[in-house]
Amino acid sequence: MTETMRRLRPLRRLCRSRPLAAIVLATALAASLQGCVEMVVGTAVVGGIAANDRRTLGAQTDDKAITIKAEAGIPRLIGDAGHVNIACFNRKVLLTGEVRDEATRATVEREVGSIQGIQGIVNELEITGRSTYTARGNDAILTGKVKASFVDTRDLSATAIKVVTERETVYLMGRVTQREGQRAAEVTRGVSGVRRVVKVFDYINEDELREIDKRS
Repeated sequence: MTETMRRLRPLRRLCRSRPLAAIVLATALAASLQGCVEMVVGTAVVGGIAANDRRTLGAQTDDKAITIKAEAGIPRLIGDAGHVNIACFNRKVLLTGEVRDEATRATVEREVGSIQGIQGIVNELEITGRSTYTARGNDAILTGKVKASFVDTRDLSATAIKVVTERETVYLMGRVTQREGQRAAEVTRGVSGVRRVVKVFDYINEDELREIDKRS
């Protein structure tokens, strides 16, 4: 529990100075603590964030279905030798994590790619030993810190970008303009602990962005 309290100390300071950023960070931290501390995020805030999603309702529904199907099929392919994370945004799938060999890496990509509705796969699986729970917890906290930094950046829409962290590498997904993508990468690189930034964006132009903003 001492370790838990140490992790929560920066969050308490953040709550006082930047409450919305603290909510974002708390969500990632809650996942990393795995039941040691229960954190509740207000449903009104979460609902507001979901409402500003730049994906169509159909894409959001497909992304959820693709993720569920992929996560259900992965364990039988990798067993206990590795772990694979599935992130899906606008029907594009990002694979991160660790597998035991190149054959497994290719098999995971092939099996996930067979799921109906997927429009692209970015395979970032590493051939190495399975990461520790501590490492994954640190990655979850890093994800929260990046999201909190987006909330504090006036020329970025924090709700438009999905953040995935694996082994201190941060992957950025979302429907953004070139300007927003460059700015998001710049902000992410400034976050302490980030080793590398990989952009996995779907790019839209400024006119498309204005049309999306009108509808939201």
